[in-house]
Amino acid sequence: MKIGVLALQGAVREHIRLLELAGAEAVAVKYRHELADLDGLVIPGGESTTIGKLMRQYELNEPIMQMHQQGKPIFGTCAGLIMIAKQVENLEQPHLDLMDIVVKRNAFGRQRESFEADLEIKGVADTFPAVFIRAPYVEKVGAGVEVLSTIDGKIVAARQDRLLCAAFHPELTDDVRFHAYFVEMVRESMVTNTAK
Repeated sequence: MKIGVLALQGAVREHIRLLELAGAEAVAVKYRHELADLDGLVIPGGESTTIGKLMRQYELNEPIMQMHQQGKPIFGTCAGLIMIAKQVENLEQPHLDLMDIVVKRNAFGRQRESFEADLEIKGVADTFPAVFIRAPYVEKVGAGVEVLSTIDGKIVAARQDRLLCAAFHPELTDDVRFHAYFVEMVRESMVTNTAK
């Protein structure tokens, strides 16, 4: 099993460390040819406008969408959540247009309003230490989307089939459980894709 972490911005090394602790081979990826032999992909945080520009510059949108069409799981954290959303408030064109969610950017305030909270995440943990930094949240979900976690009534983690998103930064903790959940999604998809 080989999971890529998109290395355009964000805490790439931290994601790789937790994926490896969860039992996967993890690699930093930046170019379209590097996506071909992956079984799953993590799109980390950063600044969504910048990540979007770099993805277009490196011609990554199409191969990432192809990965999704092939049934390979994709996990977007913070800005990564914005990248995979079908609709983003105050953004005319979605970036990858994959997950049936409506997202509000910088929804919890600016950098100085960053905070940590213990979350209950369905299928992951009763208490998970979540780090929010200029975080978005999910305003609305489509029929096929399962809400995994909320804070103050705002959706901060969700899953739609083989798409997973978190508004916070699970990689900035030593808690491997959310990454282990994604690794299990990848393992299941590999079994299903092999059986086809």
